[in-house]
Amino acid sequence: MSRLAVFGYGSLVSPASAALSLGRPVEPAAMVRLAGWRRRWTTFRDNRASEKTFALADGTLPLHVVGLNLERDPGCEGANGALIEVTEAEAERLDLREMRYERIDVTADVCPLPGAGDSLPRFDQVIAYTAKPHHHAPEPPPGAIVIAAYVRTVEAAFAALGPRHAELYRSTTAPPPVEPVEAELVRDAIPEGNPRSW
Repeated sequence: MSRLAVFGYGSLVSPASAALSLGRPVEPAAMVRLAGWRRRWTTFRDNRASEKTFALADGTLPLHVVGLNLERDPGCEGANGALIEVTEAEAERLDLREMRYERIDVTADVCPLPGAGDSLPRFDQVIAYTAKPHHHAPEPPPGAIVIAAYVRTVEAAFAALGPRHAELYRSTTAPPPVEPVEAELVRDAIPEGNPRSW
């Protein structure tokens, strides 16, 4: 039987967040780097026309919401993240969570963290998610925000793994391109198991 894993580089690094979608407790199989890939704030959605709409404290509806993305960059050592073993059915569930992203095969790019040796769990395939072209914006679109709860979730997930992982996350991730703000969910057509806080 083949073994499949997903490379989580943002909110999926949080076991609680991943468990929300997978419907079971989640423990990373390993912490790794993805050689030749960088993490950037270049995924966006239309806040007013998506399955979830957020409002600012004054009731304003931002035009767009920006999130993390995984982008090919052959010259970089790679973003760090978590390998989570999944079944094919669970990967299909993640496809629904990551609806603005394409599932890609990154098996050949998985590398151990510096100083961790060469021992990694053996997976037949490792997948990751990168923004679909119509949800990718190298610069934030007009009226874009980053939801502060998303930033906190990702930073807390790496911090929980220890200072080394948190520092590597910070050193391989540019700051959000717009100021993170508090936002409240005001319209909800969110599929079950998808995050509701960002």
